[in-house]
Amino acid sequence: MRAVEAGDAAGLADTLTRNREFMAPFEPWRSEVFFTEAGQAARIEALLAERDAGRVASYVLVETGSGAPVGMINLGSIVLGPFRSGGIGYWVDRAWHGRGLATAATLEVCRIARDAYGLHRVEAGTLVDNLASQRVLAKAGFEQYGLAPRYLHINGAWRDHRLFQRLLHDEPPL
Repeated sequence: MRAVEAGDAAGLADTLTRNREFMAPFEPWRSEVFFTEAGQAARIEALLAERDAGRVASYVLVETGSGAPVGMINLGSIVLGPFRSGGIGYWVDRAWHGRGLATAATLEVCRIARDAYGLHRVEAGTLVDNLASQRVLAKAGFEQYGLAPRYLHINGAWRDHRLFQRLLHDEPPL
């Protein structure tokens, strides 16, 4: 896992295109441009601007050796002050499912959220029937705290989500 960089656009476009059909049931509608190198370059530029503003930290999961992207995890919606919270979202190439990558990345992002950002909690949401992602979150120490009806527009419809959180520490905000 490493921070996303501008040079990741082509590799991410390739990986996302290859996994497009597999990920469609879990993703919002994406334009054709999203799956191109130019679309990913624009997305990365926006993520880096958000990172510079302190609102997002984005990481690419890469294959050892080749450095090819096999997934991504974002810590977003970072809010400081008395809230000290953020949310995570991730995806992993279908060929790499079941190897613990999402769990390891989630654990590392929680460490970063606590140590680098001083966050008190991290939250995540999954589709109600996304049991694989729910297992990732459980293994990473998250607990379900709610159900959000019609939470996100995913694969053509407003979908219910299970909401999870992990409390990172109980120190007062700095």
